[in-house]
Amino acid sequence: MSRVKLGERLGVRMRSALAAAAVVAIAAVLSGIALVIAARIILDQNVDQSTTERAAQVAGALGDGGSGLAAALRPSPRDRTIVQVVDADGRVVAASAAVGGVGPISPLRPRTGQTLRERRRLAVAHDETFHIVATGVAAAGGQRTVLVAQSLDEVNDGTEATIGAVAVGLPLLTAVVGVATFLFVGRSLLPVEAMRRQADTITAQNLHTRLPVPAAADEIAALATTMNTMLDRIEDATTAQRRFVADASHELRSPLATMHAGLDILEHADLPPLAQSQVHRMHRESARMATLIADLLLLARADESGLRLRHDDVDLDDLVYAERDRIAAHHPHLRVEAHVTPTRVQGDPQHLQRALRNLLDNAARHAAGVVRIDLSGGDGHADLTVTDDGPGIPPADRERVFDRFVRLDDARSRDGGGAGLGLAIARDIVTTHGGTLRVVDGPSGGAALHLRLPA
Repeated sequence: MSRVKLGERLGVRMRSALAAAAVVAIAAVLSGIALVIAARIILDQNVDQSTTERAAQVAGALGDGGSGLAAALRPSPRDRTIVQVVDADGRVVAASAAVGGVGPISPLRPRTGQTLRERRRLAVAHDETFHIVATGVAAAGGQRTVLVAQSLDEVNDGTEATIGAVAVGLPLLTAVVGVATFLFVGRSLLPVEAMRRQADTITAQNLHTRLPVPAAADEIAALATTMNTMLDRIEDATTAQRRFVADASHELRSPLATMHAGLDILEHADLPPLAQSQVHRMHRESARMATLIADLLLLARADESGLRLRHDDVDLDDLVYAERDRIAAHHPHLRVEAHVTPTRVQGDPQHLQRALRNLLDNAARHAAGVVRIDLSGGDGHADLTVTDDGPGIPPADRERVFDRFVRLDDARSRDGGGAGLGLAIARDIVTTHGGTLRVVDGPSGGAALHLRLPA
């Protein structure tokens, strides 16, 4: 899966939560490493300080002639420190009970007043690693070396405890931050979701609807205000366009009717053959223009307030027979077949007849010789299919043909084709009746338009 598709599937909330968790995890890892290092350094410093103080205590006892040396060599109950006093010849002259009878634990021999340090594993003390401080002391019997060693197990235990705490706390902190970010971003996006739901309901019939504006004066409120301003402009432009189409279509009807009446008179006049053919052509064009104006008026009313439907019982078989006879009369070169089962639906008979007429006109325009109408009912639906034996509609154009003013160039011509509104009007009518209209595969390779209505 590509990065873009993964980001689209996760969404803003999840991406924000994951980003916040990742940032916190990286910061926590770096902080944990710094904490472990700092804890290790502090523990090492504490061991060195306590060891150095113990060496100074033993050295002070030696400087006082040996008084208090026994007390300085005696460890406290929780002390894991061992002490040796070594003479100039390397013999142990005094030692803690834990290393009694054992040779020097370190070869360090500092000068008087000098302090040396090293770390060494001591087999005589359970093979543990010790921090050793060697201090040179001038005593009554000559040069002495005070060796004080303290186990580093407490440092290691403290470091491991710190690492364990970081290992437990880091995933917990990351999860808490991720969940909190997911919840907070979700609450922040609630106004956006409300805007999305409202925008999803806005159509050409309710452009007056506006998006809810959050009370907070933030970026989301600014976005909602901008979107509402855009909807104002769209509504104004759409209203002006609809008014222009309706007014222009309405105003054209009267002069067109006058022209049509005049052409009717001229058709019956005794005119030369050339003039008579021109009158016939102008008569056909005026009829076509009248149909176009009526379609534009219907679309303008549908866009403005929707189609106003009657709810009558309609016998679809009667409409099919009437339109079959009309097509057969207007296109005598076509064979119009009708396979009809009596079917009744509820709706507006005039609009349903117009939808059927548009489907049949479209089929007759493209058919080579046969137009077929199939009507059947059952399962609570009425199914009507209009098929022709023409060139058909390519699969890529089967949705586009229902758009307004769409004309397929390879199947239509400007002279023989319509204005590209018939199928759009038919689908609007069928959709308003609660049905569907779509293009399916024809049995002979031509176009087949399937109409389904609730019976």
